[in-house]
Amino acid sequence: MTDAFLYAAVRTPFGRFGGALAEVRPDDLSAAAVTAVLERAPGLDPAAVGDVVWGCANQAGEDNRNVGRMAVLLAGLPVSVPAVTVNRLCGSSLDAVMQGSRTIESGDASVVLVGGVESMTRAPWVLPKPSRAFPAGNVTAVSTTLGWRLVNEDMPAEWTVSLGEANEQLAERFSIGRRRQDEFAAGSHNLAAAAWDAGFYDDLVVPVGDHTRDEGIRPGSTAEGLAGLRPSFREDGTITAANASPLNDGASALLLGAEGAVPGLDPLARIAGRGTFALAPQEFGYAPVDAANQALARAGIGWGDVSAVELNEAFAVQSLACIDAWLEAGMSDPEIVNAKGGAIAIGHPLGASGGRVVATLAKRLRESGDRWGVAAICIGVGQGLAVVVENVA
Repeated sequence: MTDAFLYAAVRTPFGRFGGALAEVRPDDLSAAAVTAVLERAPGLDPAAVGDVVWGCANQAGEDNRNVGRMAVLLAGLPVSVPAVTVNRLCGSSLDAVMQGSRTIESGDASVVLVGGVESMTRAPWVLPKPSRAFPAGNVTAVSTTLGWRLVNEDMPAEWTVSLGEANEQLAERFSIGRRRQDEFAAGSHNLAAAAWDAGFYDDLVVPVGDHTRDEGIRPGSTAEGLAGLRPSFREDGTITAANASPLNDGASALLLGAEGAVPGLDPLARIAGRGTFALAPQEFGYAPVDAANQALARAGIGWGDVSAVELNEAFAVQSLACIDAWLEAGMSDPEIVNAKGGAIAIGHPLGASGGRVVATLAKRLRESGDRWGVAAICIGVGQGLAVVVENVA
């Protein structure tokens, strides 16, 4: 078995729903990210890419029919470069990292390009196909942007509640109130804005047209300012549009390889451990807890060794629940989580977010000189993924 290393990582800016990237097709977003990450490795012959593993959650519109392969072709790579699109909902591009690293470790390929995309703006409405021609009744168009759709009647009702309702239940379970969620959300915006202003994201984000910066960040956010928003899922609830991640468009790409496989580049980080965990669908926000614990065990380290965590902020409440659990398990300080802002501010284009958290984590470790970090993400329908990264730069 050989080790799998991260050599380069980029992403597009993350655009708001209906915002700056609304006119950009997801296959074009993907091609832009693929092109940009390969430009970081000018000594690599693109034909040497043994596989492309690409994440995408919706795949109901222009991202259909293996958008990863479409990205390879649109980016002008040799037609001999294969590609697959994987769907583990919000965890799709983190799953791509995990699958790509396994491919390298097994020796099936020396170089694998991974990443993912989502255009939540351009996700279409769909109609169920009738079993007979010309049905007499009405048919409802269903949005594919987010959440359950065309649900099987045999699914228990408690499994198919909305993502927001599921997290209201999590807030009740762990007694995480509105004030704490709003403080966390405001912190996400301010940390992201400070990181952008300090130049942290300059070499991680490549422009798409005139769009150069994440579109949803609100500097100067305060818990007091967010307190005036109405709850989104329950009249007396705690979750609002401000303390949950928004709908977004964007893509991310990472170049993985065996040691010495990318000419002219030294590796930045090693993929040291992976974890996958599942529980009841409505409890999905808590699934990163055990996914991360699993990944740490497989890397042969514990929470006391970890200096940086990138946790995708689907909701403030689930992020706080995970952080509380990790603190009980030995994590040193909640401040090591999302020190450069998180998805509440930066955005959460579903299939691209896993690549974003890994890239951000690797750069944080390079910046600090610390050795170990964890990237984790919750996934609808009750799953979580995590990856342990070792700084080798």
